[in-house]
Amino acid sequence: MTDIIEVDPMTAKQWVDAGQAQLIDVRENHELASYSITGALHNPMSSFDIDAVPNDGNRKMIFVCAHGMRSAQVGQFLLDKEHLSEAYNLTGGVAGWAGSGLPSG
Repeated sequence: MTDIIEVDPMTAKQWVDAGQAQLIDVRENHELASYSITGALHNPMSSFDIDAVPNDGNRKMIFVCAHGMRSAQVGQFLLDKEHLSEAYNLTGGVAGWAGSGLPSG
């Protein structure tokens, strides 16, 4: 069984900027008002749509939530269902992203 891989915010930003990764934000709608990451796909955990997750094999899928707990669960779920062969969790979530001084959307 494959486990989700943790990725720090700076590395995630480099991957996204290079077109090598896609961020998928699993927070709920009301959480987006406080902070969001430009370019992240929104797919809330409470109504998660597995078919909305790109599975082209060309980009890393990085899951994001507030602090990294829910996104780890979603990513691991997709690995367990074999929807993805690898999945990444943004360490610290959007709080980690913001704490690293990275831009919001």
